[in-house]
Amino acid sequence: MEDIKKTEAWRVLRIQSELVTGIDALHELGPAVSIFGSARLPPESPYYKDAEAVARILSQAKFSVISGGGPSIMEAANKGAYKQGGQSVGLNIDLPFEQTANAEQDISLSFRYFFVRKLMFVKYSMAYVVFPGGFGTLDEFFEALTLMQTKKIKHFPIILYGSDFWAGLLDWVKDQLLTQGCISEKDLDLFYIIDSPNDVLPIIEKHQQYLTKHPEDDHRYAV
Repeated sequence: MEDIKKTEAWRVLRIQSELVTGIDALHELGPAVSIFGSARLPPESPYYKDAEAVARILSQAKFSVISGGGPSIMEAANKGAYKQGGQSVGLNIDLPFEQTANAEQDISLSFRYFFVRKLMFVKYSMAYVVFPGGFGTLDEFFEALTLMQTKKIKHFPIILYGSDFWAGLLDWVKDQLLTQGCISEKDLDLFYIIDSPNDVLPIIEKHQQYLTKHPEDDHRYAV
């Protein structure tokens, strides 16, 4: 029993260490946008190319770009941002497969615990751009929706990229969650759906302009 207690105590210290490291590395990052998406789509995918284009546009507008730091869409995001104006940040996660840090990062952090990593995404992002992806991408999307719906954080833009990809999920949300009363009509206003890299920046700049006038509504200072 004593060995178990020691193990649990050391786990708490590891968690604390990851929090301190993340906060110390990112607290001066400035305006940043997180881009999420699959670790499995090939570079030939149009979503890969669009993620790179979105990141480049954001970085040239002096927004830093944060990704999960791995391959595919994450790599495209870091590649598009790298040396374009804003910082290219990778928040890597230790996994037994798929997750190898890409080389296009100005700041590269590695996390053992998903929940600490997700806190860093929320705390240091002023917007999310969510490309097609799997369970991990959906996890990030729905966690942000939950935090805003429950008013744990202030509203910030969540942008779903690729209407064809997201259409089935959104139809189910409307047909089942909304019809059954599990969510309200206004919850559908918590996110945007777009299909062009050029549509991302205006949404984020509009939010930045709002925060300039209403800094108390910036969720990043409350997380």
